[in-house]
Amino acid sequence: MAQLKQERAEQTRRTLLLAAAEVFDESGYAGASITRILKRAGVTAGALYFHFGSKEGLAKAVMVEQGEHLELPGGPDGLQRLVYITLYLARQLQVDPVLRGGVRLAVEQGEFGLQDDEAYQGWIQVFDEQLLAARSHGELAHDALVDEVSWLLVGSFTGMQLFSQITTHRADLPARIRMLWRYLLPSVASPQIKRSIVIDDAPSAEQSA
Repeated sequence: MAQLKQERAEQTRRTLLLAAAEVFDESGYAGASITRILKRAGVTAGALYFHFGSKEGLAKAVMVEQGEHLELPGGPDGLQRLVYITLYLARQLQVDPVLRGGVRLAVEQGEFGLQDDEAYQGWIQVFDEQLLAARSHGELAHDALVDEVSWLLVGSFTGMQLFSQITTHRADLPARIRMLWRYLLPSVASPQIKRSIVIDDAPSAEQSA
């Protein structure tokens, strides 16, 4: 019985998080009313306050958990996988409401009194892991610093997705990320690896088989 209650509580939390992400993505923090979120989720106000405490707590949860459900491309760690991950994220931003809502809130958080870089730091850590592997495999240029490249990549990706959202509703985002890599790779990749990096989406499981 206790396990069933816990499972139901977790399901309610996930339902609230998804509904909130959709509404935040559509309307931003200021335009997303609690009433609208509750109606979208089909739950009571008590459930929202139990799990998140407030609208601000719910927004922060969407920001922080934006990437926890994603299934990043596999393969050997290194520069090629990093390229695949960024292109996967570009595609997911076109269709994934939790990622979209979290990204919008992270950009707009100053409007509701937050200054929290946890979501950005999470992506920096993901990119750091791939860059450290690239360094160990001799894939990075000798003067490319892992922490600087990660910071540059997260900042550039953030700006490009925002620009893409404004201009094309992210329809051109994958192409823009490929453009970013065309100019970034010559600076960060070692001479022997830069020409072998594929600036395209990761192959599907069927294509890899």
